[in-house]
Amino acid sequence: MKSIFITLIFFNLSLAVQAQIDSTLLRRSPVDTTKAKGMNMDAVYNRPFLQMGKMPVSLGGYVEADYQYMGEDGVTDGHTFRIPRMTLFVASTIHRKIKFLSELELEEGGKEISIEFAAMDFSFHPLINLRGGVVMNPIGAFNQNHDGPKWEFVDRPVAMTQMLPATWSNVGFGLYGKQYVNDWAFGYEAYVTNGFDDSIISNAENKTFLPASKASKDRFEESSNGRPLVTGKLALRHNMVGEIGLSYMGGVFNKFQDDGLVLDDKRRLDVLAVDVNTTLPFSKTYVVGEWAWVMVDVPETYSQTYGNKQRGGFIDVVQPVLSQPMLGFSNAVLNIACRLEYVDWNVGKFEETGGNISDHLWAIVPALSFRPTAQTVIRANYRYMQQTDLLGNPPALISGVQIGVSSYF
Repeated sequence: MKSIFITLIFFNLSLAVQAQIDSTLLRRSPVDTTKAKGMNMDAVYNRPFLQMGKMPVSLGGYVEADYQYMGEDGVTDGHTFRIPRMTLFVASTIHRKIKFLSELELEEGGKEISIEFAAMDFSFHPLINLRGGVVMNPIGAFNQNHDGPKWEFVDRPVAMTQMLPATWSNVGFGLYGKQYVNDWAFGYEAYVTNGFDDSIISNAENKTFLPASKASKDRFEESSNGRPLVTGKLALRHNMVGEIGLSYMGGVFNKFQDDGLVLDDKRRLDVLAVDVNTTLPFSKTYVVGEWAWVMVDVPETYSQTYGNKQRGGFIDVVQPVLSQPMLGFSNAVLNIACRLEYVDWNVGKFEETGGNISDHLWAIVPALSFRPTAQTVIRANYRYMQQTDLLGNPPALISGVQIGVSSYF
């Protein structure tokens, strides 16, 4: 409650200050969030910020709100309204080669408050930049490029939130850099941070579940086992084609010793991911997708409900159908879109029977979105999803309507 109170005071004071100054002193950085500018690694700074005069601090953020009417096998809980998150950004250029950015997220109406990013960047050379603080681990692309106003869909991809821990960040240090050659751009990131803990195989989900480690706030103060989590990514982009990225994240996740006493073998977690995005020049169709593989060293004493291999991903196709002045907005765009997604939490076969372990899910989500401005989206989705349990019984059928808004401010 104390954290919520302090946050609200800070937010209200910032609004009061803005109300008292001449609006001509305020300027907003013009960012078109519907188009991929730069690379995914630039997403942390590729946001609109509001700056007052020549003050060194810039403010920004975004909000999401939605309505849902979902049902499972013909049973529904009725109509639901949510505000899943509101995020605040504070950035400062301390020196032309030293920058600071923080990202504070209030989830579920303020029930949870988390620091998703709070790091300082020191630029020594385009290919050598130091980053330290709370960093966003660059596994895949969605983990870094997750802002709601950039997407045409109400829900975040299932594989990136329920298999990988979306908005996964940790305290640590690392290097990153980019190099441009004509229409080509090459980028890399490499970090060592605190990481996962035993909760990925000891949790209420009763399965291997990486997002369980997000509940541990101790990772911002100390490592659970004294071993760093290593995350690295290589990305290649062509201005006329698009971007492809390859990333890896891995390390020891269990507490294998305590005060020098060996408790268990060192058990590793390793994640590989590939992400792509492109815009087809002849139709302006935007395609973005990501796929990841998870390998976890699960103890033999655990049941087979805990998978040692997982895989999943998504692909979005977004097609602008109307781009013209509409309803008083000079640069409005109407899009149709579709998302395909799949996740398998337990890749393998039962040891006793040789039958397939079927803990998987797939979904198709057609969408219609209206962008009155580049930084605001009104979106309507229909989600159809089938989820199959461990034993491969007939799948649960989940479907419903989702309507939401999201905007930077």
